[in-house]
Amino acid sequence: MSLGGRKLLSFGVDVDAVSGWLGSYGGEDSPGDISRGMFAGEVGAPRLLKLFKKYGIKTTWFIPGHSLDTFPKEMAAVRDDGHEIGLHGYSHENPTAMSPQQQRDILEHTFKQLTEFAGKPPVGSVAPWWEVSKEGTEMLLEHGILYDHSFQHHDCLPYWLRMGDSWKNINYDEPAKTWMQPLKRGEETGMVEIAGNWDLDDLPPMMFIKSAPNSQGFVSPQVIEQKWKDHFEYCYREYPDGFIMPITIHPDVAGRPHVLMMLGRFIEWVNTHDGVEWVPMKDIAEQFRKSNPAPEGALMPKGL
Repeated sequence: MSLGGRKLLSFGVDVDAVSGWLGSYGGEDSPGDISRGMFAGEVGAPRLLKLFKKYGIKTTWFIPGHSLDTFPKEMAAVRDDGHEIGLHGYSHENPTAMSPQQQRDILEHTFKQLTEFAGKPPVGSVAPWWEVSKEGTEMLLEHGILYDHSFQHHDCLPYWLRMGDSWKNINYDEPAKTWMQPLKRGEETGMVEIAGNWDLDDLPPMMFIKSAPNSQGFVSPQVIEQKWKDHFEYCYREYPDGFIMPITIHPDVAGRPHVLMMLGRFIEWVNTHDGVEWVPMKDIAEQFRKSNPAPEGALMPKGL
């Protein structure tokens, strides 16, 4: 898969804020946790906008409908600064826990909501908590979504997203032969996948979640900084024909002073390397689509 030789880094800002506590983090009954969501929208998001403006970086903000409704002024500043806006559910709901109709209702509502807010339809989507339902990809294709940022088949190259992979779970109550079957690959679609990556996500190591048994939240940002540098250096060395590095950050985490300091150092260090570009994720998808023909007969996003 070609990227035209480009080395593309991107910040995906997930504005989970209050919705993260409602849908995924287990703090929906805690006023204290909800207040942390308020910090994300009212303090963290403006701080990140200031950081990106300092370095002249355009990014992608995946904004749940709940965050758009709760922080209209702050999200308008994101739009007005020229950042891309993408889909991210309404209340950070887990798609695998919902019926197809619930999923469709949320997608239709938030698609219309973001289109009216941004003045143009969103072209990218990320599933809350990177949990993807069986029906989700086809629903996104029906809405003309050009790229997804939820799967993890690769860590530094985009690819055409497959739909319909199937596998056999182990059932210890049945004979072993009933589950000894390989994964069956589904069909490639015409949607570009810009893979997520827990190792390039700031939240698991640097945000404390009371309900999570493996929650950390107190990892030094210098540790994450070195981890990201090592990831970048490997890709820069091993993929001279081009690579991507999509980094997921959250205003809850990245809006804290010590993490903002780390992000500034990382950006400045990356910028010492030749040929590196910071772009919103839609630009990655556009470059990939320009450099690689869609699979023959693939189900394409509506409008293509």
